[in-house]
Amino acid sequence: MDSGSKQHEEDWDMVIEPKASIFSLNLKEVWHHGYLLTMFVKRDVVAVYKQTILGPLWFFIQPLLTTVTFTIVFGNIAKISTDGLPQVLFYMAGITIWNYFSESLTNTSNTFTTNANIFGKVYFPRLVMPLSKVISGLLKFGIQYLLFIVFLFYFLYNGADIHPDPLGILIVTPIVIIVMAGLGLGLGLILSSLTTKYRDLVFLITFGIQLLMYATPVIYPLSSMGDKFRWLIEANPLSWLVEAFRKVYLGEGQLSVMGLLYSFTFMSVILVLGVLIFNRVEKTFMDTV
Repeated sequence: MDSGSKQHEEDWDMVIEPKASIFSLNLKEVWHHGYLLTMFVKRDVVAVYKQTILGPLWFFIQPLLTTVTFTIVFGNIAKISTDGLPQVLFYMAGITIWNYFSESLTNTSNTFTTNANIFGKVYFPRLVMPLSKVISGLLKFGIQYLLFIVFLFYFLYNGADIHPDPLGILIVTPIVIIVMAGLGLGLGLILSSLTTKYRDLVFLITFGIQLLMYATPVIYPLSSMGDKFRWLIEANPLSWLVEAFRKVYLGEGQLSVMGLLYSFTFMSVILVLGVLIFNRVEKTFMDTV
């Protein structure tokens, strides 16, 4: 090229630049990579039970076995109250929404460590990966939810003393799903960011989720808690979601507007905090993973 000629500017499809601050979220970029998000969701759904004998049947088997175990151990042996509700429905209601939260949290908490090879070879918005885990979990939740509905109609047909609220179901169900997903994603983003540097957290996550379940009214109703520990359970934002879910579907539980507002506010704070921390760590995680 002659020294006097001008260098033509090139039009690039994408320009990758370092982020100026943790508040440079580039959410529009995540939106533009919707096709990649869809691909990861399909991969997660297909890969989970690809080489198993029973395949997708595990979506039904897991909640059924858990419900049977809870019914025998906590319902019949420990004699824990279920507020007069059929034990199967009581435990299945709690298990259905708890499983979605716990799996969203578990699957997003190891985002950096399990996808280090992909992140180190090609660029794409890193937030796409944990989002795909939460969205793919909706499929499993939907299957378990339909299983719960089948049992609900079975008990209604046989005259069980349960009182579903159709209007409450339409209002509360989306709120519960959104808040559970937001809490699982937000906490998972925070934990995934911390595990890049503190690997010990990997061993504590599963144990911590189990402890959190016992601090949530999944195996017992909130009404059975005494005044000494009730405040601790009420401080758990998940408690109001489980109680509201049981109230609108089974007619027993505590449906508190203030409790749901508290859960939604807590979720919003955790989600924003998680995205900011994730955004901060993704710039340097390859140096520590």
